[in-house]
Amino acid sequence: MTDTKGDKMSSQAEATLPAKSSALRATQTRFRVIAAFWAVIIFLGFPIWWKTTSIYRAHLPIQEMTCRSVFPLDIHIAAPSMQSPESQHLLRTTQHTLDDLNEFPAHHLRLKLANDTDHPSESNGEDSGAAAGADTALTVRIVPQEGLVDPRSELRPDTTQLDIFYPPSQVPVPSSSSPPLSAFIAGELQQLYSEEKSTIAHVLASEAGGLDSASPAVTESISRRLRRSMKYADTYHLSFSLFTPGALPSSWDIEAAVKESLSPLLHAFAPISNFTVDTQVQLYATFSPMTPAPEYDESEAAWTLKKEDLSAFINAAEWPLNPSIGSGPTLNFILYVPAPSQSPLIVKENRASSWIVPQWGGVFLLNPPLAHDHAGSQSNPAHLSQESLKPAFMTFSHQLLTLLGTPTTPASLPLRLQTLVRVHAATLLLSASSTMGSLARLTESLPPIPIPASVASSVSTTLSHLSATCSNLREGRFGAALASARVAESEAERSFFEKSMVGQVYFPDEHKVAVYLPLLGPIGVPLLVGLMRELKRVVASWKARRQSV
Repeated sequence: MTDTKGDKMSSQAEATLPAKSSALRATQTRFRVIAAFWAVIIFLGFPIWWKTTSIYRAHLPIQEMTCRSVFPLDIHIAAPSMQSPESQHLLRTTQHTLDDLNEFPAHHLRLKLANDTDHPSESNGEDSGAAAGADTALTVRIVPQEGLVDPRSELRPDTTQLDIFYPPSQVPVPSSSSPPLSAFIAGELQQLYSEEKSTIAHVLASEAGGLDSASPAVTESISRRLRRSMKYADTYHLSFSLFTPGALPSSWDIEAAVKESLSPLLHAFAPISNFTVDTQVQLYATFSPMTPAPEYDESEAAWTLKKEDLSAFINAAEWPLNPSIGSGPTLNFILYVPAPSQSPLIVKENRASSWIVPQWGGVFLLNPPLAHDHAGSQSNPAHLSQESLKPAFMTFSHQLLTLLGTPTTPASLPLRLQTLVRVHAATLLLSASSTMGSLARLTESLPPIPIPASVASSVSTTLSHLSATCSNLREGRFGAALASARVAESEAERSFFEKSMVGQVYFPDEHKVAVYLPLLGPIGVPLLVGLMRELKRVVASWKARRQSV
């Protein structure tokens, strides 16, 4: 009996050992499986996820801009009839008078003798000696003239030359501290550039948030002019359209009219902008249904349009007027020939035949002489000659100057275009700087937003051209400053409106969490539960071993 019990216990022990061994192998296998899953997740899955979902943020070389916009204008004084001591004394006294009159230090006039390039005049700014290579803004010829009591000035309308005629008795002597001729020249120069100073001061104040020192009336006049003008562009498209409600006129000498009236003006604008021209003729172009019909005024013996109805004159629904052609903005100029039954057609309040649509274009009402047929009925001429188009295109020229933001003074067109160059340079400089500031604030406030290498390159280009713009402004090279500012503004806009950056703004982190949770939940929960169970088993086994010891 004893042997039988021993045999049974031995057989039970032998049976228990394989069972324990099998359970241990199962436990080890389960542990290895769980460890393998977590190893794949930690060492393979997580790095791949991190790499594929990480946002590339290139370093933006945005730095503090320390550019101070200054506009030193070089004015050459030509006094061939004076001796060198007299001309030097006139130069110094005139410069001192100008500096005393100037209330806007960012815009100052620097005088120097036209035949003295080695001795620039004294100036009120730190850049008085940095005029090498500067543009000549104006040449002042000082000429004695017999029979004059007081000096007088004459500005040539097609050049940048101001003639000053003075009595020979007013030649400045070195002992005089404030010659009358110096005060007269300083006053003429101050008046010549008064609108430019006010415009630049207004632009700098409005863009930079400063205070405009000009009078309210001047500020309102400048604001109204700037509101009517188009935003500066490298290229403008000019569209000239002939509209008539009937079948006549059906042709016009548009090429000759453009060549005679507009080509010289467009050529003068070449340093500022380029232009393309297209034309069209539209017959049976009726008024817009929203426009009140013209009314006949017996006192004027003409059909009239009310001033408040002019804004609805353009039939944009039916007239083929393209808002833009290519990359640049389009300026539309409409020549409207009314029907013979409504001719002549004028604006009631001021008897005008033209008006400007701000930031869009201009309209001219042409009332040509009516032709009579054999039956005695009246009709418009079949063709508009160059001579009949001359009044309209002279008006279009003035409207174009207004729409491009050209100042109204002085009388010299080259001087007004020089002013336009400086105003555009200041506007583009401030616009590009403001865009760079907005981009810096955007990238700082949105850390998840990507910054591609192309944006960093555009920012670097922008800052380089902004620095070149400031340098050219300080040295009086305004044409080069405008060219640099144009590139800076274009690159700044390109970097700010990068598609990948704009798209990321509307995809915040909350959206990412909403996308990942449905995918990771079914996978992560079993893995976490299995890991927790295995950890509990390991802890329990460790406690059991400690108790057995």
